[in-house]
Amino acid sequence: MEDPMAWDVIEGKWKQFRGKAQEEWGKLTDDDLDVINGNRDQLEGKIQEHYGKTKDEAREAVNSWSTRVSAM
Repeated sequence: MEDPMAWDVIEGKWKQFRGKAQEEWGKLTDDDLDVINGNRDQLEGKIQEHYGKTKDEAREAVNSWSTRVSAM
């Protein structure tokens, strides 16, 4: 289940979290991360594109990741 507060933290501090996103999803390029710029839908789309995930799989991966990293 999505935690909107977790995503608010990530979106507001994207420059700090982008490295963690790249650690999690190594296929994301710097250009991808610039385009994403904290936008959850963009991140999910790039994960679908680079990893061949379904929309639901990408959403679940982002949910899991955002909960973990926002708690740090």
